[in-house]
Amino acid sequence: MSEAIDQGLEEGFLKAEDPKGYLGIPGAPSPSWILAFLWAVWVGWIFSTVGAFGGIMAGVGHLTVFGLGDYARSFKDTSPFLNKLITDSIRVSNQFLVGLSAVLSTFNYWKMGRIVLPLGIALGLGAIVGATVIPWLTAGKIKLSQYQGYFGIVVFIIGGFLIYEMTPRGQAGKKAAREAAQAFEKSIKEKKSDAELAASGVRLVKFSATRIIFTFFGTEFSFNPWLAIAGGLIISAIASFIGVGGGFLYVPYLTSVVGLPMYIVAGTSALATLLSMITSIINYLFAGALVSWGLVGTELVGIVVGSMIGPRTSKYIPEKGLKWLFIILAFYVGLRYFSKGFFGTSWVPPY
Repeated sequence: MSEAIDQGLEEGFLKAEDPKGYLGIPGAPSPSWILAFLWAVWVGWIFSTVGAFGGIMAGVGHLTVFGLGDYARSFKDTSPFLNKLITDSIRVSNQFLVGLSAVLSTFNYWKMGRIVLPLGIALGLGAIVGATVIPWLTAGKIKLSQYQGYFGIVVFIIGGFLIYEMTPRGQAGKKAAREAAQAFEKSIKEKKSDAELAASGVRLVKFSATRIIFTFFGTEFSFNPWLAIAGGLIISAIASFIGVGGGFLYVPYLTSVVGLPMYIVAGTSALATLLSMITSIINYLFAGALVSWGLVGTELVGIVVGSMIGPRTSKYIPEKGLKWLFIILAFYVGLRYFSKGFFGTSWVPPY
């Protein structure tokens, strides 16, 4: 970083008299810590509520709200190396926020009986491989424009897939998930205590190398752990490449492939995300990614607040409401970053 700054000062695209901002770069944006805290509360809440979009919303904050995206883009021609350093810093910062939210969400949902531990662990084991390989292959090699464009494409596709899931045809094979969700929602309306809800939560019935069976509110579900490991590997590789947690891929996998209700998806997704985040963060740091510790430290405090609230409010949101919240955010974020990355301007506000 110091060499890149010295080069910028010598060539004139950085000015020594400008106040130091992000990563100590003269003239770089210096995000408000109050804004950083409040945005992180939102990031923690959304991830702990639906098990997804924590990394994506963290990315929106770093790239757009704090202005780091346009700032990194300004070095596209003058200093590609500085552009890539800032991009990698954004990627690993996103993952720090998601990692802490995943820790808190996993613990809270475990207490509530709303997490499938064997499934989350199987996904996480596969995720470790993907989270190890991608940072070493791409750190310092991806420009911000590429990162934003790919980011948008993946999110946009996921949003479309979940809309299909909401159609009668998409819902045809989701009988078990509907029954479990309805039983859970009925218990909430009856104002049952947290202890009573946990007692009817996830219960392991059978554990083997090829099939794991469990129940949630009297409804039986099962999955193949080897397929879960393979799914985790693929999901984590994509998520690590774009610098997010992977929840936006774990959620459709858990609802569509495994067929789970949303009420146990968030916690299971959080556990899988946690394992991949730990691996990915370590690899990014070893690959030389830089972190603005003052900014990230402030954000982590906000993450704690949001992640403690999310699991306690999600039970009051209907399952369809949770899915529509996911879909709306997916289309907005996907369209914005697709257009910004590949066309140079956002098609939706903020422009």
